[in-house]
Amino acid sequence: MSNTFGSKYKVTTYGESHGVAIGGVIDGCPAGLAYDAEMMAHEMARRHEGARSTTRHEADTVEILSGIHEGYTLGTPIAFKIANNDARSDDYDTLKELYRPGHADYTYEARYGRRDHRGGGRASGRETAARVAAGAIAKMVLADKGISVHAAIAESISTPSDDSSGGVITCTIEGVKAGIGDPVFNKLNAHLAAAMMSIPSAIGFEMGAGFAAARMTGSQYRDKWRGDGTMATESNHCGGIQGGISNGMPIEFRVAFHPVVTIGQATECIDRQGQVRIWEPQGRHDSNHLPRTIVVVEAMAAMTIADYLV
Repeated sequence: MSNTFGSKYKVTTYGESHGVAIGGVIDGCPAGLAYDAEMMAHEMARRHEGARSTTRHEADTVEILSGIHEGYTLGTPIAFKIANNDARSDDYDTLKELYRPGHADYTYEARYGRRDHRGGGRASGRETAARVAAGAIAKMVLADKGISVHAAIAESISTPSDDSSGGVITCTIEGVKAGIGDPVFNKLNAHLAAAMMSIPSAIGFEMGAGFAAARMTGSQYRDKWRGDGTMATESNHCGGIQGGISNGMPIEFRVAFHPVVTIGQATECIDRQGQVRIWEPQGRHDSNHLPRTIVVVEAMAAMTIADYLV
């Protein structure tokens, strides 16, 4: 099982939804970077406060175990821990022998021969808290270079009381100079796509004009130069990346997320014999992931860019 993201700014996360803790180890963060504890707390609060539709309440306090001393990074691995204090594993006892529709229950067991049924284990959205913490430090790396990352909900529907919904998050990265990335198999846009599609519930990714570009002509799509000496373009249909390399324009992309698949209704599952069983959802579940996922998208974007810069 791969649990490491990046090649230079490397982040390895650990932990399950209902384990003792989740956390991670960051390797490759440069030495001498000022660590902003208030900014870290703010980023974790953004994810926590976005979870208004669930009754699971975690403080999401990040405990730094190594790699930071007297307010500055040492260049050594940064290890951190986030305690799980509000897990209710008994809510999931009935799932030991069942596979829920739309979840990774069956696929995890098919791949590894066993799974943690408590809240989805490693496949739970709880895992993303570690990404946010690692992404916060990546944002500190980027801020030191004048780069910012901002995401927002671009599209969503009203969620029925006993159902769920998904939507689209848009993200813009500003301040990335031209020349970041590589062609062919190490394209910046390909790495961004992989990063976003690793987020739980992500179902689609598009840069710039995205799929709308397929309905344009070449004269409509190509970004015309301004010709004012800035090397900027009049439009940004490519999303700030051409040939896998940044062109100096804002990097713009969107990520689609499918609806939450555990809803407040009796659900048809199957057991290990493939027979249908009715499961009455217990536990605590979001009705829409988007509010808490905004900061996760930013975190993965920040780590992707940091991986090219450190």
